Amino acid sequence: MWKRENPDGAFRAVITRRLPGDSWKEILFDAGCSVDIWESKDAPRIEDIEEAIGTRCDAVIGQLTERWDEPMLGRLAGAGGRVYSNYAVGYNNVDTEAATRLGIVVTNTPGVLTRATAELAVALTLAAARRLIEGDSMVRSGQFKGWEPDLLLGTQLFGKVLGVVGAGRIGSAYALMMVRGFGMDLVYHGPHRKPALEAAVQKSPRDGEEVDLRAPDCRYEEHLEDLLSQSDVVSLHPPLNESSFHLIDRDRLRLMKADAVLINVSRGPVIDEAALIAHCRENPGFRSGLDVFEDEPALSPGLADLSNVVLAPHIGSASTWTRASMSILAARNVAGVLQNYPPWTGTDFGVFLVDAAPEAIPSAVNTEVISRR
Repeated sequence: MWKRENPDGAFRAVITRRLPGDSWKEILFDAGCSVDIWESKDAPRIEDIEEAIGTRCDAVIGQLTERWDEPMLGRLAGAGGRVYSNYAVGYNNVDTEAATRLGIVVTNTPGVLTRATAELAVALTLAAARRLIEGDSMVRSGQFKGWEPDLLLGTQLFGKVLGVVGAGRIGSAYALMMVRGFGMDLVYHGPHRKPALEAAVQKSPRDGEEVDLRAPDCRYEEHLEDLLSQSDVVSLHPPLNESSFHLIDRDRLRLMKADAVLINVSRGPVIDEAALIAHCRENPGFRSGLDVFEDEPALSPGLADLSNVVLAPHIGSASTWTRASMSILAARNVAGVLQNYPPWTGTDFGVFLVDAAPEAIPSAVNTEVISRR
């Protein structure tokens, strides 16, 4: 199941899934890495990864579906591992405190998947609000008998209130797409106000546009409950941590409008899935679009039976350009650590996608490990 390439490299890296694109391998080869790549379509077991690490391994590029806890990180450290590169922005699957104690640099791949994930959130919003999946099923099954005045009535987004929970890169990009594209008012919630987001919203619509747009409103809502009660569409974009686990539970679902739309492209456990299923059954006009699931890839019993829920298989970042760019960043993170480069202090990660990339580690999560070397 493992395929070795560039076997004479001075360093050894384990890649737990084959990555899109080819540039990432050249980056590792140029850094002096021999690479062992998992070739099967089926995900490797923990035992497979442990076997690949063996007694000598300098780096691993792994997936958010893998649990990199203290025992796994300890095995990597025991084999001489210096870096674990997560092929994702989020890294809730990694025990970063344990990695720091063990002297392993943890890295991620931010910046390059912002627009792709935001676009998928827009697609889910439209699919849920306009009941596209129900319509597709009706046509394919032969149940469509012709136009009817009340056939699959959905939610028109123009002039409605959009609630964004977590206005980071992806949340802000999604908010601007919805405000500019559909004339929605924006309410957002998070740890801090986002003046740049508010300023960008106020520029919509642009002068001279001869289309039916309206001047949007934008406001920061300190209390999540207030955002939920007034929003027609709620989109979730927080990182997964202790405070965001089951952020949307039974009580908060009940605060939402009976015909609201709930979107989640962040992490599955942000929503109490059992509570969502019960709520969707009790409120058939309530709709949801999910790209992530609480116990992924498994679905909670009953979720797949709901016609008012749109389900996508965790494809938020699944554009060809984005996934290839993530591969490059993951490889440059490994190469940067192994070549003793300093952490990148800029915010433009696109500079690492070209041949003449900076001699820096694009995105190290626990830079204190690097500073004490």
